[in-house]
Amino acid sequence: MKSLEIKDLHVSVEGKHILKGVNLTIKENEVHALMGPNGNGKSTLFATIMGHPKYIVTQGSILLDGQDVLAMSVDERSRAGLFLAMQYPQEIPGVTNSDFLRAAMNVRRESPIPLFTFIKEMEKTIEDLQMKEDLAHRFLNEGFSGGEKKRNEIVQMELLKPAFSMLDEVDSGLDVDALHIVANAINKMRQETKMSLLVISHYERFYELIEPEFTHVLVDGKIVLEGGKELAEKIDAEGYDWIYKEYNVQPASVVEENKTPISLGSCAVRKATEQK
Repeated sequence: MKSLEIKDLHVSVEGKHILKGVNLTIKENEVHALMGPNGNGKSTLFATIMGHPKYIVTQGSILLDGQDVLAMSVDERSRAGLFLAMQYPQEIPGVTNSDFLRAAMNVRRESPIPLFTFIKEMEKTIEDLQMKEDLAHRFLNEGFSGGEKKRNEIVQMELLKPAFSMLDEVDSGLDVDALHIVANAINKMRQETKMSLLVISHYERFYELIEPEFTHVLVDGKIVLEGGKELAEKIDAEGYDWIYKEYNVQPASVVEENKTPISLGSCAVRKATEQK
């Protein structure tokens, strides 16, 4: 059975200690909710797992099916089955969605995907996410609305078929209809591939649609409380103050998650598409 194991993970950003000993195990076909106040390490955890160079691991380990994730480059992590749907997807002018996706799919295969097969798969995925038909020919996220960018992240996820997906507030910016479309696509993919999810969201509505089995609360760089779906429901109803009092913890000041777009290397994307 596939597993992602995070053990005693400590991470610093520009000299500031953000993650202070995170322990988390995600097994195949599980859905985990990652909750906590803004600025306390949630997005840092995701960026660290994917290998953003800004985030420095000072202690601990991340293992994917027993393999050392921290020893892998960003593209190796992706090819190993990790995927991050970003909260703020970057616009990449000059690179079309179809070129980007076909290049990303090809590096996961022994031989390039036939053009006709790729077109059929992409058209089906665009239809599943109810995106505009010209999506394949548009530059990656350029001129997209916030909701379109989020749905385009799920298009990428569906085509790349990762084993473990991290969704960083992928529901923000979506209207009610789009929220159901995205959730339905995610649930369908889980049924077909047994993909596992680690999800950041501030909205109980999204959790109701994807139904996490486990909830983890991250405060000041540590997971201070864990439970099932009912914990997410209680936090939605009562907030975090009861956790601060009952577990004698205080949230960090909002400095870590400064809400700037995360780039894992747009130059690498260009290079990959040029070599397709």
